[in-house]
Amino acid sequence: MKKIIIIGGSKGIGNAIVQTLIDNCEIINISRTPSDINHKNLSQYQCDVLEDELPEIEVADSLIYCPGSINLKPISKLSIDDFKEDFNINVIGAVKVIQKYLPQLKKGNAPSIVLFSTVAVKLGMPYHASIATAKGGVEGLVKSLAAELAPTVRVNAIAPTVTDTGLADKLLRNDTMKEKMIERHPLKKYLDPKEVATMAEFLISEKTASISGQIFEMDCGIVTLKL
Repeated sequence: MKKIIIIGGSKGIGNAIVQTLIDNCEIINISRTPSDINHKNLSQYQCDVLEDELPEIEVADSLIYCPGSINLKPISKLSIDDFKEDFNINVIGAVKVIQKYLPQLKKGNAPSIVLFSTVAVKLGMPYHASIATAKGGVEGLVKSLAAELAPTVRVNAIAPTVTDTGLADKLLRNDTMKEKMIERHPLKKYLDPKEVATMAEFLISEKTASISGQIFEMDCGIVTLKL
């Protein structure tokens, strides 16, 4: 049974990934708040990856880093601290856990790392300057580490569009906004976290043994299609 470290597995996409993998994998969830999932295959450590010392883990086959942010403001309203906070959550946190658990991953079974970007890196959107900058850093990290760690550890990222989680509550806070979001996407939908979890499951599986250094846009067509 593969052993998967999930950072931020208590909420949103991370929680959906835990639920997707839990029956067939041994899951270690590291997050600020514990998951409400009870399962024999789940162990948990409560900590802030940016502030606290990370737990010692002896064996790991995959690492999935889920923490993110949606900090949408005009550039005139964004402070330097806003940029720093988004960069810390999305990039520095990922770097910290990768550095911590890379020795274990290198000894793992078909090891892989999955990070998260956003469609806003490729599709220019107003008010996304801070988060798009941070996630651009994530994409650069994916490319660099995929080259550096080949052929031992595969590294990929998922770049979702708006996903129905607590993080996107402000974008989907009423039926009118939900309908507008649906209409913006050529596939006339936005993402359910279970869909993103399925992609993460795919990327750590042996089915993707030949894939590394890639950014997978789950965009419901908004980046790639013009209808």
